[in-house]
Amino acid sequence: MDASTFGPAFWALAIPAVILLGLSKGGFAGMGALSLPMIALAVSPVRAAAILLPILIVQDVVSVWAFRRDWDGHVLGWMLPGAGAGIALGYFFAASVDADLVLAAVGAVSVAFGAYRLWADRRGASRAARGSPGWVGSLLGVASGFTSQIAHAGGPPFQLWVLPRRLPRDVLVGTTAIFFAIVNWVKVPAYLALGQFTVANLATATALLPVAVASTMAGVWLVRRVDPARFYTAIYWLMIAVGMKLLWDGLG
Repeated sequence: MDASTFGPAFWALAIPAVILLGLSKGGFAGMGALSLPMIALAVSPVRAAAILLPILIVQDVVSVWAFRRDWDGHVLGWMLPGAGAGIALGYFFAASVDADLVLAAVGAVSVAFGAYRLWADRRGASRAARGSPGWVGSLLGVASGFTSQIAHAGGPPFQLWVLPRRLPRDVLVGTTAIFFAIVNWVKVPAYLALGQFTVANLATATALLPVAVASTMAGVWLVRRVDPARFYTAIYWLMIAVGMKLLWDGLG
């Protein structure tokens, strides 16, 4: 069994999903959260996540290298331990519940992410306290690790604590890149334990890698030149629609 066993519908969803993922890794934070829900329309969400994880790891190399000099150690020091705990919780959730419930969880995360981003964009910056203590960052790190393990959508909890800190643009992008690069490597043992790194899944990820690398490099180039605001609203509404579809399928 290899990547050729997937039909046209899968590739029609997977290729644009990976492009969005690459743009997100290149600095357009938030766009990539639609990727897994899109692919989950064609395959199970756990399998979709396993296909995307090697792609994420390769994309991380590009984004971390591009912003390797710009990062905030205070944010990483407080959030990463919590993220590790959240990943463990996400693994036990995926391993112990029915696949339909995982599908519904991915849908719920997608709807919540899209609604949160639309609300945050409408109101401006996050209202969390700029100087909130480190333990708040650790708790939100747990939430980020859990949603990242379930749906590769750890962005909202991360942003809730980090955005109010008003980091310079490149420091924000670099800190985000390093945080999720580490998180993605921590997720590898969990997906191995779930038995999802099959030959077919890895072959599919390999086939998508050229698109992933090219779109990440494009994101790095574009983030310094383009105002992405006009794209975000459409993407978040689409994410809510896809999430509702997955939620309906999972609960139905």
